[in-house]
Amino acid sequence: MSQPTTATSPSGGAAGAASRPATPQAKLRRKLPSSTGPFAALVVLFAFLALMSPSFMTWSNIFNIGQQVAILAVIAIGGTAVIILGGIDLSVGAVLGLAGAVVGYLHVVEGVNIWVAALAALATGLVAGVLNGLMVVYGRLPAFIATLAMMSVARGLALVVLDGKPLSGYPDEFRNLATYYIGGWLPSSLLIAVILFLVAAAYFRWKPSGRGLFALGANYEVARLSGLPVKRMTLGVYAVAGLLAGLGGVLMTARLSSAQPTAGTGIELDVIAAVVIGGASLAGGYGSIAGTAIGVLIIGVLRNGLNLMNVSSFWQQVVIGLVIAGAVLIENLRQRREAARS
Repeated sequence: MSQPTTATSPSGGAAGAASRPATPQAKLRRKLPSSTGPFAALVVLFAFLALMSPSFMTWSNIFNIGQQVAILAVIAIGGTAVIILGGIDLSVGAVLGLAGAVVGYLHVVEGVNIWVAALAALATGLVAGVLNGLMVVYGRLPAFIATLAMMSVARGLALVVLDGKPLSGYPDEFRNLATYYIGGWLPSSLLIAVILFLVAAAYFRWKPSGRGLFALGANYEVARLSGLPVKRMTLGVYAVAGLLAGLGGVLMTARLSSAQPTAGTGIELDVIAAVVIGGASLAGGYGSIAGTAIGVLIIGVLRNGLNLMNVSSFWQQVVIGLVIAGAVLIENLRQRREAARS
């Protein structure tokens, strides 16, 4: 699902079309969705890893990848909206850890019903997201600074709540939230991620406020003068990002059957990487939920394939870093070509 950008502004595009007729290749490129490039990269990656590892293209491994990336996928939905807005959220990993700590403390220590504890964890994520939004909108802090502060606060609170130790002891129905295989093959956490992706795609595609996020990310001042409720929209995006991080914390606790104070460490970088690999612009105003889904899969497939090939985790970080750099370079090149054509 491609979205409007500053590079395809009506005025610029019309002028360019009038002075220089589009070639058949250019017309074809415009018809293709923006996620075509990342999808082609994913197909090539699948083919390469299938040749390198015989056990890669098995159904059990494919669904195992789905379960491994489900939590990242849930959080990346919020990350997509934040980046389309032109912001960034560095706190989602720490908020995930704090939400998991809330579940563990309330249920294991205080004896609260597990589902009530899970709702409290979601509320914790929502509050953290709202605070991020308030600091950005009304505190006028750069998103980088505001969410960096929240990352430190949330990580510290998770360590305080759990006293630096993991907490285990959860009922089977809670663990099934992330570990149950529907029909014996479909991970429940993957189903949750897919449903949320469909809801997000519908929101970006058909809701006026969803379309408005692209205008807001492309040009804040123009969006404000056009009558868009820019402050409310910004606050809402960070709140949803926090809520989804809280959900990620609940799913992570269920999957590990343990609340870990360091859970989610570094996942904020994977979220940013997935969104950027999926074709979103860190400058804002451009991105797609389909592209993010592909970006999440690329990271998951890459990690899984490298594990099957016995590549060390240190080298995996190197490879993923190179992939991110390559994705950003390709995106910059694409934007320059779009600007030159318009």
